[in-house]
Amino acid sequence: MTTQRRKERLPLNRSLLLAGGAILATLSVPASADTLREAFVAAYQTNPTLSGAQAGQRALDETVPIAKADGLPNAGSQFTYQENFLRNSNSFTAPLRQGVAAGDINVPIYSGGAVKNAVRAAKVRVSAGQYDLRGTEASLFSNVVAVYMDVIRDEAIVRLNRANVGVLSVNLEATSDRFEIGDLTRTDVAQSESRLEVAKGQLETARANLITSKENYIALVGKAPGELEPPPPLPNLPDSPDKAVEFALQYNPDLLAAKERSDAAEFDIKAARAATKPRITAFAQGNYVNFFDTLGGNVPGASFVQEQSSAEVGVRATVPIYQGGRPAAQIRQAQARSGQSYEQEIAVERNIIAQTRAAYSSWRASERVIQSSERAVAASALSLEGVRAENSVGNRTILDILNAEQELLNAQVNLVTARRNSYVAGFALLAAMGRAEARDLGLEGGPLYDPEVNYKRVKNIFYDFHSDPNPEPKATRTVDTPAQTADIPPLPGPVEPE
Repeated sequence: MTTQRRKERLPLNRSLLLAGGAILATLSVPASADTLREAFVAAYQTNPTLSGAQAGQRALDETVPIAKADGLPNAGSQFTYQENFLRNSNSFTAPLRQGVAAGDINVPIYSGGAVKNAVRAAKVRVSAGQYDLRGTEASLFSNVVAVYMDVIRDEAIVRLNRANVGVLSVNLEATSDRFEIGDLTRTDVAQSESRLEVAKGQLETARANLITSKENYIALVGKAPGELEPPPPLPNLPDSPDKAVEFALQYNPDLLAAKERSDAAEFDIKAARAATKPRITAFAQGNYVNFFDTLGGNVPGASFVQEQSSAEVGVRATVPIYQGGRPAAQIRQAQARSGQSYEQEIAVERNIIAQTRAAYSSWRASERVIQSSERAVAASALSLEGVRAENSVGNRTILDILNAEQELLNAQVNLVTARRNSYVAGFALLAAMGRAEARDLGLEGGPLYDPEVNYKRVKNIFYDFHSDPNPEPKATRTVDTPAQTADIPPLPGPVEPE
């Protein structure tokens, strides 16, 4: 009876060698499932980091009309009603009450270049902000790729570890059977039990990692991952690190934003110098006073005009002579900040060069690791079959089988991890090159957000009472999403452990 059970399990053990291959094959065979592009679209439409950055850019757009306002006419009026309930005893003509209406308008003619350069600086910073927004998109999509591939990797690792538990469970049963007939020792059984319990612990760790990856996916994409389809090949990857750096220096949005801020800082210096220059303003003002027939009320028989009006127009020139050193300090401050922006630009450039080269190196290394891991998986599978065959004739021990099974599992996990690392590094390389933004990914699901539209809308609005409706949250909340689990469809056949 026992011998018959042992013979029935030997073909099963050989079939288990194919389980890892079937799992790894799911990483490259398309299925009807969620796609990476769908994850991009969901994140683009609902991620709060991106929608918050878009709102911040709209706020930055308003700095241009704010700066322009200092060079436009401004007008104001004042209305006063006054009761003089206590008057000086010698003020015989003082009115009991009076109403005053006054108005003025001032038109800046020359401000020493302060307004002009402030507007230029604001425009350049709006351009820098638009590059920053592109960088936020690229960063978001890079993170989406990472969590997408994490879920795929961790699901595969869970399956591999689950299959390993199944293999070791069968091994333990077979070992116990052989121990009962005196073919093996108690040590062989203990070794099989130990490996099985270690495998169960690794399976639980893999499940926890999968749950973490799924929760990270929800945090970025806004919804729980379904069955994720393998991602499409990455296009237009460079053939050398120098080519990648060349693209990055030309198109990386973070570097372009840093360059724009350096230009804006130069305009700040020019605007600060305007504080030492004359200012010319045209003005017009008028006043109307009504004493309500109370002017001169204490002088018998006297007649006074109870209404008075005045109006003036002119040009006012203001010439700074001494301001306590404030203008010079403001100029030096602007110059120091300009120097700081230049250094920051170089720092960003350094980081981008390093990131691009590192991403290229990681991508190429991962590609080589994939090739090595594929050969390792094939060799480990062949080795395991050989060890099992040799064990059946007494040339190998149970420990040899357990070690061969662990080597195969390690090789399979390394292959899954290498495929994940290769894709993530390749996408990070595209992001560093400025080729991983919404406009580059061909997203479907609605028009892309164009920050230039809002800027053109608001840059010339000069009306004081024009405002937008109060905003509503655009991003979706994830409080209603269920807590994730590591449950995945069971493996076919007897591989699935109970």
